[in-house]
Amino acid sequence: MSKWSYTKGLKDIGNGVWAYLLPDGSWGWSNAGLIVDGDQTLLVDTLFDLKLTAEMLADMRRSVPASEHINTLFNTHHNGDHTFGNQLVDGAEIVATQATFDEMDPTHPALYHSMMVNAKQLGRGAEFLAELFKPFDFTGVELRKPDRTFSGELELKVGGKTVRLIELGPAHTRGDTVALVPEDRVVFTGDLLFNQGTPIAWAGPVSNWVRACDRILAMDVDVVVPGHGPICDKGPVREMKGYLEFVQDEARKRFDKGMTARDAAFDMQLGRYADWGDAERVVVTVRNLFEEFSGEHAEPDVLSLFEQMADFRDKLRAEGHGHHGHAHGHAHGR
Repeated sequence: MSKWSYTKGLKDIGNGVWAYLLPDGSWGWSNAGLIVDGDQTLLVDTLFDLKLTAEMLADMRRSVPASEHINTLFNTHHNGDHTFGNQLVDGAEIVATQATFDEMDPTHPALYHSMMVNAKQLGRGAEFLAELFKPFDFTGVELRKPDRTFSGELELKVGGKTVRLIELGPAHTRGDTVALVPEDRVVFTGDLLFNQGTPIAWAGPVSNWVRACDRILAMDVDVVVPGHGPICDKGPVREMKGYLEFVQDEARKRFDKGMTARDAAFDMQLGRYADWGDAERVVVTVRNLFEEFSGEHAEPDVLSLFEQMADFRDKLRAEGHGHHGHAHGHAHGR
């Protein structure tokens, strides 16, 4: 059990390192981080909308006076629940990998907004997306892209502290990058780790995500701040690696039998993983694995994938899994 309770807000990891948590860690409910030394500050990620990000920044300013001025904002990857609040971090230099920069699309906030407003006309996939993202408000979001990009690794100084930004993607997205604070033995993983929730491979390859888990497991850290879910040690990284390997093996068997990716996902018995939060994400990961196995890549039809995930969630509920729904359920450990 982590000694930091899984409740909303700022958690003091010690020695000028903080995590900001948004339970329950499900779709859109992400974590961020703050690294401070003297009057120098680095923020790891923003949140999914302006209201949540403004609340977080106010909470930080109350507890950590130095955070009144954020010097550097690091985005672990491009997803909106880690970047859509960027515009509120005035005066900060935004740093990310080139791959993250390339994936950040300023039209996405408006696109999400319109999909939610027009969900009924757009069909079941959009309706599921609108249900998941109902708590968030995308109005007024003007996505601010990184000012400075790198590939591979970048070392930053925050006062006297060293922060190593290490690109481990493509995996969840094309640009997944962790922030390692060696002297404090802390790593912020972004969405390379979902703790108490199911990972989703939008980019893949899954084999590289497994390698990324190994890289994190090899780091000399005691505290892991995931992109979603409670603060933890390396245990959940091992568990998630096990999940990815399990899905990889099960998908391969079905690929070799000539099944479609959708049929393969629906045919799988997830066993203990069926009770992980957002288990329906397996649909996207299996599609990704099938591309990896075949060597053929096509841009995903996101709404069609959300429709398949909605169907998969219905299937799980019919089987008596995942009945605790979106809003709470997996916040209490497993």
